Amino acid sequence: MMKTYTENRTDMTSTLSLNRYSPISLSKMADVALLNRTDTKYVLSSATLQKIMPQLAADYSTLVVEGKRLSPYRTLYFDTKAFSLYHRHHAGILDRYKVRSREYVDSQLAFLEVKHKTNKGRTIKSRMQTPELTAALFGEKVDFLHNTYPYDAADLEPKLWVEYSRITLVSHHRKERVTVDLNLSYNWNGQTISLPHIGIVEIKQDGFSQNSDMTRQLRRHQVRPTGFSKYCVGISLLYPELKHNNFKSKLRIVEKLAKGQSHVYNH
Repeated sequence: MMKTYTENRTDMTSTLSLNRYSPISLSKMADVALLNRTDTKYVLSSATLQKIMPQLAADYSTLVVEGKRLSPYRTLYFDTKAFSLYHRHHAGILDRYKVRSREYVDSQLAFLEVKHKTNKGRTIKSRMQTPELTAALFGEKVDFLHNTYPYDAADLEPKLWVEYSRITLVSHHRKERVTVDLNLSYNWNGQTISLPHIGIVEIKQDGFSQNSDMTRQLRRHQVRPTGFSKYCVGISLLYPELKHNNFKSKLRIVEKLAKGQSHVYNH
């Protein structure tokens, strides 16, 4: 019999030594919201992550929501009929946007979000709270998009469901937040692709610094930064008819980690 999500979450909390981290509540996260920030991403095997996490308990607190240190997220991404936001990313255009509706399952909060990656390498996130995860854009949601998204919101339609479990760490030493995403799963039109063998670490800082304790641990385990868009990888996997040549290196990383190659080098 397949384990329930609750059982899996309990197992991962133990395996990753999350109970050794001091807790931080959602109400205290405002100080490290970092809605205008630099992001550095790493992709690694869940086995390597199990070696790294116990080493960092003295350097970070972990977000605890409803008594849980591992939180399920559900996200619905929007794009145009022609996938113009996806294609801008694929073409390597530095100034790009993502539009998504996200549900933080444990806290029962939902937001409509616009994520803007600028040509200066910064990430600016704007969001509005919604009563529930939304699949339709109308009314005040369109007004929000008019102020945060430079294209026509009327062209947007749902394209991809993404689900994963997230650990959120807050540094004791600097203004830094780290997210660790596990159990990544994509779904659209009844087709599901799950990637349980990988972890995605994202270090979020006000300004890029090599002094991050997480960065040092990743380096020790020979894990180097690599751009990884959950949305673009999911689109490449579930819409194979779309052009995805420029994402093949990312798909190879996923494939290598699935075969147990725990160290990935970004050339």
